[in-house]
Amino acid sequence: MYYDPTFFLLIPALLFAFFAQWKVSSTFAKYSQVACSRGYTGAQVARYILDDYRLQQIVVEPTPGELTDHYDPQAKKLRLSENVYGSNSVAAIGVAAHEAGHAIQDIKGYFPIKIRNGMVPVTNLGTTLAFPLFLVGMFAGLPQLMDAGIVLFSLAVAFSVLTLPVEFNASQRAIRVLSDGHFLMDKELVGAKAVLNAAALTYIAAAAMAALNLLRLLILRNQRD
Repeated sequence: MYYDPTFFLLIPALLFAFFAQWKVSSTFAKYSQVACSRGYTGAQVARYILDDYRLQQIVVEPTPGELTDHYDPQAKKLRLSENVYGSNSVAAIGVAAHEAGHAIQDIKGYFPIKIRNGMVPVTNLGTTLAFPLFLVGMFAGLPQLMDAGIVLFSLAVAFSVLTLPVEFNASQRAIRVLSDGHFLMDKELVGAKAVLNAAALTYIAAAAMAALNLLRLLILRNQRD
């Protein structure tokens, strides 16, 4: 937003976010060098998992970039980044299984993901308008606009917090399926868990940053009373 004394509230979250990003990058890089002993690629594992859940309608396809893996609930497509789709590394298989977990959540009607997906349009609107409305209200002396900005940003905070159980559940599903389906050996499962646990830190960091930004807005708003 802009600099003021409350900016110092964000420093712990910023440091944690930098650590989380380093952790996920370094852990993924480490286990990208460890090949799955059974030789499966990320794309193959995702396809096997989806087929096992009778989700043949979901397409698995490559997408450009690094760590750009995601499940698209609108298109019903599971998109894997280039270094996951064709790789047989432990890291790739862990990520692919995690994204397959999101597809299973969607099709099986997992309640938190239904709420989160329904919040996407209003959350996008909120993150776009929240800070501009708040700043205009603060500098123009219009507390109503500041309050509107806070309400809109609160939706973004709720979205970040709701993302946590969705991501944790997808990782739990992934590890369970990889173990039960014997896609990875026990030692390899340790690596897959490490990759997914590191990725979880980025979502925790995002939620913490959002919550502290909301606290910052509330403090600035109270100073105007």
